[in-house]
Amino acid sequence: MTDLLVPLYNLPSRPVMEGFVVETPLPHESPVLLEFVEKNFGGGWRAEVSMAFTRVPPRIKAAADSSTGRLLGFCCWDCTALGFLGPVGVMKEARGRGVGGALVLSVLHSMAEAGYGYAVVGGAGPVDFFRSICDARVIPGSDPGLYGRLGKRS
Repeated sequence: MTDLLVPLYNLPSRPVMEGFVVETPLPHESPVLLEFVEKNFGGGWRAEVSMAFTRVPPRIKAAADSSTGRLLGFCCWDCTALGFLGPVGVMKEARGRGVGGALVLSVLHSMAEAGYGYAVVGGAGPVDFFRSICDARVIPGSDPGLYGRLGKRS
């Protein structure tokens, strides 16, 4: 997996959301979010997402169904490294509804508002997804990137 670079100075507008909302969860909501992440995406992601709640405001956006309040996905930033977007997770049954794009664009706009000029998507799996929503560009020589360091330190 490779890293992607996203210029934050020319982002598309935040999309209109139908059937779901994207919000910044409050710290007291972290147990619910962390349990959701671990159950649906694994313990490694839970560790990263927990870092989002160490900042004020938290560096996470969550999507929930408008009518039921059921969590659909999340997107974090500044968790593994400053300026990094991710992890991002959307429930399989919510994919194709614009949830992932809305989460990512919401986070990218928050990063721009915080003064970042660029964001890095570390270890991006769905490269075409990021290219299509935010003009993400592959960073040459970034594989394995930051996530490939464990066990390779001198």
